[in-house]
Amino acid sequence: MTLQNKFTWLILLILGPLSSCGVYSFTGASIAPDIQTISIQRFIDEVGAGPPTMSQIFTEAIRDYYQQNTNLTLVDDNGDLQIEGSITGYRVAPLAPTASGNQNFNNADVAGLQRLTITVRASYINTKDDSFDFDKTFSFYRDYDPEREPLRSNEQDFIDEIFEQIILDIFNSSVANW
Repeated sequence: MTLQNKFTWLILLILGPLSSCGVYSFTGASIAPDIQTISIQRFIDEVGAGPPTMSQIFTEAIRDYYQQNTNLTLVDDNGDLQIEGSITGYRVAPLAPTASGNQNFNNADVAGLQRLTITVRASYINTKDDSFDFDKTFSFYRDYDPEREPLRSNEQDFIDEIFEQIILDIFNSSVANW
């Protein structure tokens, strides 16, 4: 047996148990073998602020993430794992005031840095083991300079970035058990 063949067998021996049991994956998901399906209901936009398509964008993004990072089959209702929720916050707040430099006080001071924060409430049900169930609020933000990155022309990019982190947090809380 050559050195290369020995190395190949060693790799197979090490990785074989990890991949064959169905409980661990390289995405960090820890899903029992008897769990086959997931249902993710449409996330409702309870805020009314931000783009009108936020609910649809978030719902599709979270469904795509689970499909790409697990072997679960997405079903409309009554999955072994069930996720639902709503977008509960969309807020733009000034962080770092900057003086206008006008001595006559004709121009107002402006924010040199602003923060867009989005909050999502998610409920997770594991029909096989309710000890993993949760109803949590997830939030993330994006700081930006309104002079260099105006919200109007960058809003969708900021939202996508924030949603990406919130979805990762939901994924880690649900199937990665972090």
